[in-house]
Amino acid sequence: MSPRPILRFAPSPNGPLHLGHAFSALFTWQAAAALGGTALLRIEDTDIERCKPEFDAAITHDLAWLGLSWPEPVWRQSARFPVYAEAATKLRALGLLYPCFCSRSDIAAHATGTDPDGAPLYPGTCRHLSKIDIFERLARGDAVQYRLDMDKAITMAGPQTLTVAGPLVTDRPQVRYANPARWGDVVLQRKGTPTSYHLSVVIDDAAQGVTHVTRGRDMEAATDIHVLLAFLLGLVPPIYTFHKLLLDDDGKKLSKSKGSPSLASLHEAGWTPERVRAELGFG
Repeated sequence: MSPRPILRFAPSPNGPLHLGHAFSALFTWQAAAALGGTALLRIEDTDIERCKPEFDAAITHDLAWLGLSWPEPVWRQSARFPVYAEAATKLRALGLLYPCFCSRSDIAAHATGTDPDGAPLYPGTCRHLSKIDIFERLARGDAVQYRLDMDKAITMAGPQTLTVAGPLVTDRPQVRYANPARWGDVVLQRKGTPTSYHLSVVIDDAAQGVTHVTRGRDMEAATDIHVLLAFLLGLVPPIYTFHKLLLDDDGKKLSKSKGSPSLASLHEAGWTPERVRAELGFG
């Protein structure tokens, strides 16, 4: 018997939700209804410096205002750091993690290409540091993050595939090969934090029994990393659906960092939940 479909909406409380978040949330809840499943809310608050309690509270308020509901309790990733640290330990035992002491400026100065997001591609500077060098740098308290040795991970895992249903979750799934190599040696444990987005999302999707992940098209390339990590950790990846992105007048994706109008500001301006749904095509 197939498991009951479980989907999730997982925002980060590092700013107010905007129409792009509303579209993603409504898309997820509509998909859950179409599949006869459940939509969960998960708060991805691993960035303890940028994530704020007031934004966390605003997320639940905005989603409830849109007429959405979800099972309790809501998982918050900041409460699960030991789980992510344990997973990183497993990868380290496989010889797949190594410490990196490079700053962003170091990477930018020596990068020979860019990753799918356009960021400088890590050139592997610290991949072959000696044990003595590593010991000395850690002993003097140098800032450190831990990266996945991508070549070694791919060799260990072999070719990986992801299952994609789209543009609707009810469409017939298609299988394609993943290409995580284009990301280089990604960070799996950030400086001062025992995890990263990539590591946490893979672990929590499996732990919550998520069967279908709906996310924006801008996340399609990063999903290649996730199916690789799922294999390395002995987890089963979900089926993925990538929805359209909402763009501003300049053709850029709506963004918290760019000050896209928040749902709260639209509410204050007189917008109703019905208008939001209609504007986003869910009327």
